[in-house]
Amino acid sequence: MIRIATIAALVLTVAAASAQQHQPYAGLQQRPVKALSDQEIADLRAGRGMGFALPAELNGYPGPVHVLEQADALKLSAQQRDRTRALFEAMKAETIPLGERLIAQETDLDRAFASRTITAQTLAETTSAIGTTRAALRAAHLRYHLAQVEMLLPEQINRYNELRGYAGNAQNHQGGHRPGGHHAK
Repeated sequence: MIRIATIAALVLTVAAASAQQHQPYAGLQQRPVKALSDQEIADLRAGRGMGFALPAELNGYPGPVHVLEQADALKLSAQQRDRTRALFEAMKAETIPLGERLIAQETDLDRAFASRTITAQTLAETTSAIGTTRAALRAAHLRYHLAQVEMLLPEQINRYNELRGYAGNAQNHQGGHRPGGHHAK
């Protein structure tokens, strides 16, 4: 009897897992903007990076948000703190409107499909606009990482990488080749 119950439970587990694999989007139709999760919308509205700057972050180009979070451990000077705060505020001022634009564009695309008014022409135009906005948003986030690295000393970048868990990454070029001119003061 226990053996039959065990087999039945196993069969039900496999069946449930199989059903989930065939319905990966089940429930997403309830989203206000189908292509964006609630978390992604919140991140876009707050100017957060959403992984757009990973090529910089994971290759030794810290971002202003995380530098401010680690300011004490990095032993930032008062001038570095002020410049990083200003950089962070400038980044938000640029990326929040881009995030809002992306949300609006994704909403428009969703509505066009929902209302059955989408055409090949409007599809091409809308997705092209979305791509342009995503590219601008990503470039902005990457640009602020590039600017941030100019404000830090090599030892601060090395420490940042340690604090973030990147210390063993062979891609970090904090030894010989240095990005930019590092004018930290």
